[in-house]
Amino acid sequence: MQEITRRVSFGMGVPARERVDHPVLGKIRKAEFAPQRTLADLAESQLGTVGSGNHYVNLMEDEEGRIWVGVHFGSRGFGHKTASGFLALAEGKRFGERAVEGEMDSPPVLFELDTELGQAYLSAMELAGEYAYAGRDTGVDKVLEILGVEAVHEVHNHHNFAWREEHFGRPYWVVRKGCTPARPGQEGFVGGSMGDESVILEGVESSENEQALYSTVHGAGRIMSRSQAAGRVRRRKRWRCGHRDCLYVAETPGTCREHGSKLLKTWVEEQVKPGLVDWPAVQARLREQDIVLVGGGADEAPEVYKRLPEVLAAHGSTIRIKHTLRPLGVAMAGRDVFDPYKD
Repeated sequence: MQEITRRVSFGMGVPARERVDHPVLGKIRKAEFAPQRTLADLAESQLGTVGSGNHYVNLMEDEEGRIWVGVHFGSRGFGHKTASGFLALAEGKRFGERAVEGEMDSPPVLFELDTELGQAYLSAMELAGEYAYAGRDTGVDKVLEILGVEAVHEVHNHHNFAWREEHFGRPYWVVRKGCTPARPGQEGFVGGSMGDESVILEGVESSENEQALYSTVHGAGRIMSRSQAAGRVRRRKRWRCGHRDCLYVAETPGTCREHGSKLLKTWVEEQVKPGLVDWPAVQARLREQDIVLVGGGADEAPEVYKRLPEVLAAHGSTIRIKHTLRPLGVAMAGRDVFDPYKD
């Protein structure tokens, strides 16, 4: 797990420690929607990097002792700037200018499909989706290289994406926010929390699944907000140890009392209001479960999520569980990563 976090970059806006080439980068440089080409350098620098928040790289074991690599992240800064660029265009601004984004329950921004802007959006969205696929494939390939193995089976699916599909005899744009496709026989990976099991499932033919537009969940879902879990913090510049999980912080330059290493100047979060989650207790509990955790924080603790088995039981008539995956190792962005989007 330490080798994974050494070679795979975690956090918002971070560049990859190890650059890789991929055909999708060439497509971005020649993107049909020309303004998207300006994001080529960003796309190249972040390909295969993992975000912050609930994004992760996990090692898991199924009921037959096989090892699975599970990753969860999307189209990174390339996708975010693509979407923000179209929001700016919808507001009469130029692509790349700052858009005024609404709250989660704001009305959607809609583009007419038979317009130049609508067609440009479809092209750009599909390219961002292809980039997300390439990034996840790249990240998994690096973990397989670290493990010294080759993949024998792959399950790969989007969420927070739009598909053109036919349902009930007519075409629809199906926007699956927080869920994934689950057509009969279609496999999906649904991750649990850092201390709970994940699953490989497949959709089944049923009237309930048909009514759900052949969709299922992509995770368990939160029952506690990030601020409830971790409390309220403020960010200040301090001197801290360079070891990833060392807690030593000082107000002046010097060396770490535990590791003897030179302190680095960085942003740190200081607790202003306590949260509901005892993070050291969570870390100890995970160690007792033989789960190696690198990074993470109170806002991603198992108790802030619903239990995945209970969520899946509510969808029992639409899916079938094929494999249950026990976590062995969990890698996430560290507590020092600032993420204004709280993804």
